Amino acid sequence: MTKSIMIQGAGSNVGKSMLVAGIARAARARGMSVVPFKPQNMSNNAAVTVDGGEIGRAQALQARAAGLDPVTDMNPVLLKPETETGAQVVVQGRRIATARAREYGALKATLLPRVLESFRRLASGHDLVIVEGAGSPAEINLRRGDIANMGFAEAAGVPVALIGDIDRGGVIAQLVGTHAVLPKADRDRISAFAVNKFRGDTSLFHDGMDEIASRTGWAPLGIIPWFEEAWRLPAEDILDIRGRPGDGLRIAVPRLRRIANFDDLDPLSAEPGVSVELIEAGRPLPGDADVVLIPGSKSTIADLAHFREQGWDIDLRAHQRRGGRILGICGGYQMLGRRIADPDGIEGAACEVEGLGFLDIETVMTPEKRLALTDAVDLASGRAVNGYEIHIGQTDGPDTARAWLSIDGRPEGAASPDGRVRGCYLHGLFSADDFRAEWLTEMGGASTVTDYGQTVDDTLDHLARHLETHMDLDRLFGLAGPV
Repeated sequence: MTKSIMIQGAGSNVGKSMLVAGIARAARARGMSVVPFKPQNMSNNAAVTVDGGEIGRAQALQARAAGLDPVTDMNPVLLKPETETGAQVVVQGRRIATARAREYGALKATLLPRVLESFRRLASGHDLVIVEGAGSPAEINLRRGDIANMGFAEAAGVPVALIGDIDRGGVIAQLVGTHAVLPKADRDRISAFAVNKFRGDTSLFHDGMDEIASRTGWAPLGIIPWFEEAWRLPAEDILDIRGRPGDGLRIAVPRLRRIANFDDLDPLSAEPGVSVELIEAGRPLPGDADVVLIPGSKSTIADLAHFREQGWDIDLRAHQRRGGRILGICGGYQMLGRRIADPDGIEGAACEVEGLGFLDIETVMTPEKRLALTDAVDLASGRAVNGYEIHIGQTDGPDTARAWLSIDGRPEGAASPDGRVRGCYLHGLFSADDFRAEWLTEMGGASTVTDYGQTVDDTLDHLARHLETHMDLDRLFGLAGPV
């Protein structure tokens, strides 16, 4: 019989995604067939699935923790913000619309059958489904038509464990306050609670746990200390990328407003001899950077305007004059060219804009999105590269004659005549250990991480043991209900 439990948060960023990954790895270590599921996610950090769609990257990490390939059913609704008020709506791996917040409020009620379809399909093949909520069920103004938290839990008949974040303070109010504002039916669906991200002596909060339990009637699952190795796991949020200042190769990454698919930075951040520094708006690109890496973007033309507003185009030109290296990936690759045209208004109003001009290429935005898991070869070294493509637009021009990757015999990417400026559409290329080592050496650095994938798996194992030690997983698994 398949069972399920849902992990919801008393607020955003309480650590739900990491906890689900750790619980999945622990369940797998106990011999269970376990699968992660998130009804609705909002993220521009997406993963391409083996069935040719896209899901939130956190669910791809959770799939890895469960020993599974990621599939679109694991995250049937993905919202990819394009503006302050609108997002691309991806359902079961495919874009169906771009909607403003109010429009999505009307649309989401129609999506519940698709969400339940994906959930039941996953449940049919596994012992345990661990469901992750989004945001907080305390946002009762969003309860009508909800598919992300209690609306889904009610429709699927799944019990809930609620997580509070003590690191931000006020955790008793987070949990007891959620109990106070929820309607009785939703309140009764919560079976247990846990407190996450504790720093210091956990015994100092035992009385606090008793207070929460007595005021809510929920079973305590434990106080979970801060997991120090969290930075070794691929980041779901750009704010979770841990820069490593100090000696060694310095890579500056301008933080674009709609930065997307920034998992390219994770393997570089894991290298002890590499400093990956996110440059926030209002700060200049550092003059002593060895490499400027322009990452992917969900809204390339808008982020190009933002890039110029910061004066980063001037800084980048100075960086080039000093002999610095420049790499653009996906949207960053498009920005480096001479021109970007969007004749169909895919990213907004139809327009044509001047690019940064560091590569002699031009990009035309096209309606078709390319989604593909990709095996490539670095032409200079012959090293294998495994990654993925997730983009709209076609790029061509004289500098593509100096393509530096090959995908199934097709040249990919472009380079300046001196080779110091490069771009490509391939994400995930730095996860390939041999290629990353070759590239870092060429940039003037060195790699000491010989198996990045094993580092991630080892960290997931450590996370599972951390939760086995500090969280009552026996009680959690016992609370899971049949589906």
